[in-house]
Amino acid sequence: MARSSKTPSLEAPRGRRSGVSGVLGQRTSQPSRDRFGRFTEWIARAMGTPGFLVALSLFCAAWLAWNTLMPVELRFDSAANGFTALTLMLSLQASYAAPLILLAQNRQDDRDRVQIEQDRQRAERNLADTEYLAREVVALRMAISDLTDGLVTKETLRAELRTALDRLDSDERPDTR
Repeated sequence: MARSSKTPSLEAPRGRRSGVSGVLGQRTSQPSRDRFGRFTEWIARAMGTPGFLVALSLFCAAWLAWNTLMPVELRFDSAANGFTALTLMLSLQASYAAPLILLAQNRQDDRDRVQIEQDRQRAERNLADTEYLAREVVALRMAISDLTDGLVTKETLRAELRTALDRLDSDERPDTR
C-alpha cells in the first residue's frame, strides 16, 4: 500500500513540506508567539513611563488647540460635538492597550512561576546539601571523640613504659636474699 503524500512522515522534521505547494526542504514561515509576546511587553513597559504620559498629553493638547484655534476650514474635529474623533482615538488606544498589558502580565506570571519552581528546587538541593554536611560533621566529631578516648598521651606512655621496665628489671635480677 503506497503512502499518501499528505500523510506526515517521520523522515522529515515538522515544519517542512514537500509537493506542489512548496519546494522540498524549505521551511514555512510561521509568526513567532515569542516575538508577539516581546512586543506586548514592550508596549506595556512603554505605556507605564512618564514619557508616554507626557507625549499623550501633548498629543491631546495639540489636537484640542488645532481644532479650537485654527480656521474652521482646517479643523477636522468639532468642539461642538465634544471632540468626537479625539474621544474615538483615545478609546481605540485604550481598547488595544488593556489586552496587550494583560498579555504582558500573563507572560510575566509564567516567568515568575518558572522562577519560583527553580528557586524551590534550588532550596531543596541546598537543604539536602546542608543535611549531608551536617551528617558528615557529626560523623567526624564522633570519629575524633573515638580517637581521643583511646588516645594515649606521652606521659601515660612513659609511665607505662617505666612500669614495664621496672618489672622487667625486677624479673631479670637474681633474687639475692
